[in-house]
Amino acid sequence: MQNKKNQSSVGLMIQRCHKWRQKRKQYMDQARQTSDEIERERLMQAAEHYGRIISTEQGKIDSTRDVRDKSGSGDVIPDAAEQIDGTDTDDDISFPDFITNEK
Repeated sequence: MQNKKNQSSVGLMIQRCHKWRQKRKQYMDQARQTSDEIERERLMQAAEHYGRIISTEQGKIDSTRDVRDKSGSGDVIPDAAEQIDGTDTDDDISFPDFITNEK
C-alpha cells in the first residue's frame, strides 16, 4: 500500500513539474518577444523563479523514486554529434537567452 501511495505522490509531483516547466517556457518566450527592457527583465526573473521551483521539485522526485525506477534511467543515448566525433557540440555553442534589436 505504501508503494502505491509513493507512486501516486511522485506522479503528482511530476505533473506539477510539467505545469511549471510550461509556465517557465511561456515567460521565457514572452521575454524574447518583448521590446521593453523592464518587462523583459521581469519576465526573465519570473522564469528563473520557476526554474528554481522546478529544480527543487525534481530533487524531491529523484529522492522519492524507488531504486528500481532509477536503474532504467542510466541508459543515456548520446546525440548524433557526440557519436560522430566524440564531443558534445551543444556545449561549444553559446546562444543568448533573447535577441535584442540594438545596433
